[in-house]
Amino acid sequence: MIEELVRSNRSYRRFHQDHRISEEILKWFIGLARLTPSSANRQPIRYILSRDPEKNACIFPHLGWAGYLTDWSGPSEGERPSAYIVLLGDSRITGSFACDHGIIAQTILLGAVEKGLGGCMISSIKRDSLRDALKIPEYYGILLAIALGKPKEEISIDPLGEDGSIRYWRDEKGVHHVPKRSLDELILDI
Repeated sequence: MIEELVRSNRSYRRFHQDHRISEEILKWFIGLARLTPSSANRQPIRYILSRDPEKNACIFPHLGWAGYLTDWSGPSEGERPSAYIVLLGDSRITGSFACDHGIIAQTILLGAVEKGLGGCMISSIKRDSLRDALKIPEYYGILLAIALGKPKEEISIDPLGEDGSIRYWRDEKGVHHVPKRSLDELILDI
């Protein structure tokens, strides 16, 4: 079961934008996040939830979508996320958020797969302009944004090619290919 969730949890970047995600589902994701481990159990992560099309449109231009796809500036209207969760670190609690936001983001994305959704963890953020757009107080560090929706793309996990490139790419049919290193390459025999 967990292997299937992990295999299905890809970085989706195109969605059925008209598929609405309920507030209850977004709160359920935060309920999952609340249960995750936290460094020194400080629990410093806070969340901005967005499912409103106007608020989503406010968030969208501040995010970077796919660095390796240099000729693609992100999903077009109709293929954009139907929800976002922005993860913030509360500096009034701690100045170090360790790996809390990574654990939380992966947990939320696995929950999304369980609900028939998908998403993308985004750290390429124009933080200053997003802070201004959403009026986020300075004591919150903007850590990640999670784009969520009903996936509108197919993603293929492929072995690395002979050139050894790890760069993802799209074929002529729009299938998003993600090369992965082999198990033998990852495990060191030392």
